[in-house]
Amino acid sequence: NGALFGTVQGSSIEIIREFSVDLPRKHGRGGQSANRFARLRLEKRRHFLRLVAECSVGVFLEDNLPNVQGIVLAGSADFKKDLLKSSLFDQRLRDIVLGTVDLSCGGKQGFHEAIQLSSEMLDGTKLSHEMEVLRHFINEIGRDTGLVCFGMEDTLAALDVGAVETLIVWEGLEGNRYKLENSMTHEESFFFLRKEEEEKKKTTKRESSKMVVLEKESLVEWISKNHGRFGCKLEFVSDKSNEGTQFAKGFGGFGGLLRWPMDFSLIQDGDGADESKGDCELLLDRQSMADFWKADKERAAERYKDYDFEEEEEVYGNDVGDGDFAF
Repeated sequence: NGALFGTVQGSSIEIIREFSVDLPRKHGRGGQSANRFARLRLEKRRHFLRLVAECSVGVFLEDNLPNVQGIVLAGSADFKKDLLKSSLFDQRLRDIVLGTVDLSCGGKQGFHEAIQLSSEMLDGTKLSHEMEVLRHFINEIGRDTGLVCFGMEDTLAALDVGAVETLIVWEGLEGNRYKLENSMTHEESFFFLRKEEEEKKKTTKRESSKMVVLEKESLVEWISKNHGRFGCKLEFVSDKSNEGTQFAKGFGGFGGLLRWPMDFSLIQDGDGADESKGDCELLLDRQSMADFWKADKERAAERYKDYDFEEEEEVYGNDVGDGDFAF
C-alpha cells in the first residue's frame, strides 16, 4: 500500500515522490469489536486519502495553477476512484484528470505499466509513440513473421536492398562510419563499428600501413542525414521504458521493421560477403546484393506464399543494382 507521483515529458520519466503506508485489511472478527475495527479501518483509509490529496497539490500545482497538462490516476483497487470523487481532491487537478487505469502491481513497475495502459490518453507524447513502435517490433519477433531485423550487419544489409520500412535506432547508440582508402590501390571502402567493436578491433601493422582513414563520422549522425536514401522512416527511441531498455540491451539498439521477409542466413553463409574482412564491416557490393535480394525473395516467397511480392517489385524495381543503395 502506498502512492507514487511521477511525470512523463517527451521520452523522460521522473518519479517525484513515493511513500508507503500500512492500511489494515478487512477481517473476519465478530462480536463487540467488529464495529470498532471497521471504524479504525475507515479512519486510516480516510487519512491516507487526505495525505494523497495534499501531496497531489504540492506536486502538481505551482502558483495556484497545474504544472502538468493532464493527470492519470492508476491503481489496483478502488482507491483511485474514491480520490477522484472525494472533496479532498483539489478541483483544479480534477479538471485535468484524463482518466483512470487498473494496475496489477504498484511501485515503479506499476508506474511503467500505467504509462503503457494509458497510451491512448497520452497520445502525442514522444514516450508513448516510442513504446508503440517498440511493441510492434517485439510482437513481430514473437510472431516469427520475418518482418524484423536487428544488429548492425543484418540491418545494414536490409537497408542496402531497400527492405527497411522503419529504421529504429537507440538514441544512445555509440559508433562511427569509416571511409578508408588503400594507399597502394587507391580503392575506397566503408564500414561501421560500434564503440565496443572499435576497442576490440585489432589490425596488423601491414594492414594499417595500407589503409588510410579518409572520413570518420558518428553513426547516429550519418543515419540521420542519409536514411532518406534508403526509403525508410527513422525512429529514435530512448531507454526510459521497459521496451526501450530491452531494445537497447537485448537487440543492440539498432534494428528495423521490414517491407518484406528476409532470410539473413544467406549473408551469414557467405553469399555476397567476404568473411576475411571481419563481421563488423559492410561487405556487400551492388551485384552481390542484387543476387542476394533475388535469391532471398525466392526463398522467402516459398515460406511466405500469401505475401504479395509483385506489388513490392512495382515500387522498388527488380534490379537492385540499378539503385543507389551501395555504401
